[in-house]
Amino acid sequence: MEEIIEQVYTVPDQINLMALYGGQDENIRFIEERIGVRLIARGHTIKILGEQSGVRTAMTIFNDLVHTFERNNKITHKDILTAIQISRLNEDNYTTAETARAQAEGVLLTAPHGYVKARTKGQEKLVEAIRKNDIVFAVGPAGTGKTYLAVAMAVAALKEQKIRKIILARPAVEAGESLGYLPGDFKEKIDPYLKPLYDALEDMLPRDQLRKSLDQEVVEIIPLAFMRGRTLNNAFVILDEAQNSTFMQMKMFLTRLGQNAKAVITGDVTQIDLPNQKNSGLITSIRILANISGIAIIKLSKQDVVRHQLVRDIIDAYDNYTDKDEAAEESDTALKRS
Repeated sequence: MEEIIEQVYTVPDQINLMALYGGQDENIRFIEERIGVRLIARGHTIKILGEQSGVRTAMTIFNDLVHTFERNNKITHKDILTAIQISRLNEDNYTTAETARAQAEGVLLTAPHGYVKARTKGQEKLVEAIRKNDIVFAVGPAGTGKTYLAVAMAVAALKEQKIRKIILARPAVEAGESLGYLPGDFKEKIDPYLKPLYDALEDMLPRDQLRKSLDQEVVEIIPLAFMRGRTLNNAFVILDEAQNSTFMQMKMFLTRLGQNAKAVITGDVTQIDLPNQKNSGLITSIRILANISGIAIIKLSKQDVVRHQLVRDIIDAYDNYTDKDEAAEESDTALKRS
């Protein structure tokens, strides 16, 4: 048994003691029960008694809770549990408290504009599925973060040197527009279809680093048709807007996967731009591959929408719009013309 030691933590003057200690010191008791130390709070000092490892953990916890209060002006039991987890990650030789906090809070990537993390239960399931499987289908409405989270995990894998290459692909399907009538050469015609992928990457990587990665083809953003004939080793491959791929295109894409490769296929089956919606390779592939080990199918819903609140309302409105509504509108139009 380790020797019992005593150390004093001094709470900064600007910290609200009621928020830190809790009503009737409930936060103090909560911490005591979980890390096995004795805590005596008197004014702005907290006497910590216990084994050296427990005392060190308590000091780390109170430091983190002070920072939490400075950010949020309150402290919850969830904040305390996160602080405890951070202290344990630090003991496991994580390099910095910031890194430990990121790990504890489920952060996937530290991007130029902040942390990227799953923000809903559905998104958490998607992240876990990508970690555990080599092929993942992520299906759901607009705004559920399907592509964004996949790109974040791809960039994180690249930074950790788990892969050597990121490939982002999209089918170039004409949704009410004709490529032939767009101005410019082929690249200029096709780039608008790929712009959402560029946007996601620009959120994840500093601009100079992204430009260098694109120039060196460490990151590729290409139309789906350009995948034919390739074998993709040591790569993280994302197929976006997969509802607009045909049966044969989807088969071609899935059979490109090589050694140490992972593929994420994202799509929204309510936004198919193919002339015949029944030809969507995404829908058929989900049906064919549903029972294969190593392939996961995650279905996101309007509850996972993380864009503007109106996006959920728009999805609801379209979901509730029926063929009967459309027929009634056509009838009204015919009456007005007659």
